[in-house]
Amino acid sequence: MHKHAKVPAVITAAAAMDKQTYKRTLRQLQVELVKLQRHFIRCGDKILIIFEGRDAAGKDGAIKRIVQHLSPRETRVVALGKPSDRDRSSWYFQRYVAHLPTAQELVLFNRSWYNRAGVERVMGFCSDEEYEEFMDSVVEFEHMLVRSGIKLLKYYLNISKAEQRRRLHERKTDPLTQWKISALDDQALKKWKQYSLARNEMLARSHNPVTPWTMVHADDKHSARINIMKDMLNRLDYADKDQQLVRPDPQIVLTYDSNSVLEP
Repeated sequence: MHKHAKVPAVITAAAAMDKQTYKRTLRQLQVELVKLQRHFIRCGDKILIIFEGRDAAGKDGAIKRIVQHLSPRETRVVALGKPSDRDRSSWYFQRYVAHLPTAQELVLFNRSWYNRAGVERVMGFCSDEEYEEFMDSVVEFEHMLVRSGIKLLKYYLNISKAEQRRRLHERKTDPLTQWKISALDDQALKKWKQYSLARNEMLARSHNPVTPWTMVHADDKHSARINIMKDMLNRLDYADKDQQLVRPDPQIVLTYDSNSVLEP
């Protein structure tokens, strides 16, 4: 896995991507993703990509562009809803295990087991004991997945408070995105600082050399999508890779550094 440079927390205007460049680069990267899929089908690879981030951080849009031209037989998007009573009485990781990739599969989690360290922690949906049990076991759980042959990548999409406010307002007023409206949307802004503290603790305690966190500055949706795809392709093995194309922008994508200070 390659090393990313540390960068400032704010994207400059120069880092934003114009539409023409975005569309051209998106198509080129989607061609690379098809190459990747041919490779993992042929080699029997198991790939799991986790997307985390605040509400309206751009997880849906990034995932949609990644899977757009891939075979649905070997590609799955997992976005689990509210846990059932049975889920709540089971081992916490149990309902996620059922959705893990098998050979020849790419699975993308739109939110994951890290719900316990984010929404559940902030909103009081889990006890302190349940939270600590999760934080004490999540790294070993992920190491077990890697030892089983799963290639695991974890992305955290980071946005500013002003951008989240703008996107949540847009979600409420656009009839095509109102399906995304959640009862927790209003709490996302009201509890901004609590979510920041929960995020920082989650990253600090679960980042490790085997399953590291990759941070994405996501205020500019186009740049975020393009650079997530580049980073994925750069880190995964496949034949006939366009090395020049898949080099991510270190102003957008960077490996989490526990010594760095994230915005409050």
